[in-house]
Amino acid sequence: MQVSGERLRSDIEANAECGVLPDVEGHGRTVLTGTTENKQARDRFVRRLEDAGLEVRVDAVGNIVGRWVSPNADPSLAPVAIGSHLDSVPSGGIFDGPLGTYGALEAVRTLQESSISVERPIHVVCFTEEEGQRFGNGLLGSLVATGRMSVEEAVALEDGSGTSLETALEQIGYHGKGRIDAAEWDAWLELHVEQGTRLEEAGAIAGVVTSISGITHCYVDVTGEADHAGSTPMGDRTDALAAASELILDLESAANRIVSAESASAVGTVGKVEASPNATNVIPGTIRLGVDIRDVDADSMDALVAALEESVQRVETDRGVDISITQPYDIPPEPMAERCREALLEAGAATGTETLSLHSGAAHDTMNVARVTDAGLLFAPSRDGISHNPREWTDWDDCASAANVITAAVAKLAGA
Repeated sequence: MQVSGERLRSDIEANAECGVLPDVEGHGRTVLTGTTENKQARDRFVRRLEDAGLEVRVDAVGNIVGRWVSPNADPSLAPVAIGSHLDSVPSGGIFDGPLGTYGALEAVRTLQESSISVERPIHVVCFTEEEGQRFGNGLLGSLVATGRMSVEEAVALEDGSGTSLETALEQIGYHGKGRIDAAEWDAWLELHVEQGTRLEEAGAIAGVVTSISGITHCYVDVTGEADHAGSTPMGDRTDALAAASELILDLESAANRIVSAESASAVGTVGKVEASPNATNVIPGTIRLGVDIRDVDADSMDALVAALEESVQRVETDRGVDISITQPYDIPPEPMAERCREALLEAGAATGTETLSLHSGAAHDTMNVARVTDAGLLFAPSRDGISHNPREWTDWDDCASAANVITAAVAKLAGA
């Protein structure tokens, strides 16, 4: 039982034409939820599902599910679901998301063409707004599918121009009905590019994920006093940016301490800085920092948040600024189900594919699904670890090999 590498490649390359960026190095695309480019990608995916004989459903937040019931399967049994997403970051690559959605479809087509009989239905899933580039913070479709966000809350989300998700989906014809319920699935598998170098460095073709790092986002608002950069003496300044710089360095130091003493996978990042008035000749009066904290160990994440809070207290006292912290986004680490990991490892052995067990530092829809049913995640290698970039690349042979593993694993979970 071998997938068609050429068919999978053709699907991914055709999808890459949706939102294509012709004047970049590599193979780039921009496909934001609810845009014309997103409609093109969705329309093509739905056509390919229907071409394979799958029954297609779209829910109220635009999640797409193609259902296949093999001739010998019991349609009343809970299905095994596989898939990923089709949206991208601005100027993203062509594999992040589409390898998982089209790899899932290719798994079903391969099973259809084989003599293998499965007992359970299989669902091929495309989640809405995984990247969080237009509506919400990301993983939106799976948040709704797992009951962690209501349909009403999701469709009311607005982009920067005030357009709601509901309106955007209606405009492209993907505001469906009801809610896909992931808790009704017997199991879930996702194929994704690694977005790191561990597989490449180990010479392995597939990575079986043991756990997905939790994510905490904090926003730190620092208020000082804007003043003239030339006429204000150094000793009379309340510089919000200088104060924020100490917070950034304190977080980096705390993360390094935790990595050395407690958890090697812990990371702390200040990835966004908004300065006001943001003028060269004005002392910064207010700063907003966007802080990202991740680890597979919840205790180390809590320790990093606590270190940030301690730094805030010190900097407020030392520099005379006012600082507040909000924590609007907090997802705990999520281990993968043992039976899904075992199915992937056994599939690797059965297909002659070298696998490596590793954790995921990036978030994926799987971390939400894992809260309501057994879930597994499989990585394919990323050349030089580059992702969210037109130079993102996974060799076509590696795509096919990873798809072979996911196919054998879904067949086992579906009762082959």
